[in-house]
Amino acid sequence: MTEWKDLAGRIEKDRHVLPVRVYYEDTDFSGAVYHANYLKFCERGRSDCLRLLGVHHHEMHWHETEGRMGFVVRRMLCDFRKPARIDDLLEIETRFREMRGARMELDQKVLRECETLFAAQVTVVLVDAAGRPKRFPKAMAEALKTF
Repeated sequence: MTEWKDLAGRIEKDRHVLPVRVYYEDTDFSGAVYHANYLKFCERGRSDCLRLLGVHHHEMHWHETEGRMGFVVRRMLCDFRKPARIDDLLEIETRFREMRGARMELDQKVLRECETLFAAQVTVVLVDAAGRPKRFPKAMAEALKTF
């Protein structure tokens, strides 16, 4: 399988940055990015940040020793500041604030040329197959603590 590491963005000091181009499909009738797509951009940012840290979603769904598990968004506080438009080049920034038990707190931004267009405070919880909170497995916790 070919690996295109640059597709997952990059880690710069204490943040992950994922470049995104705005396509026609991301916009609404006015030509601005539809509000729900900012959430999708942030989801991609979180997923690719985890990927670069060695935490892969496909492995979590069928984990050999820990059983099935996955991340769910528990809470998200969103601030829509300015619209992004078709063909804009954006950066999705993800920063970890805190990790405890089964929970991670993150700050995410969607930026255009260093200007914040959208910001979110996100609480993500690791859950088991039944949807119950599950403490981070040791290897995953260690990988996340590096960031």
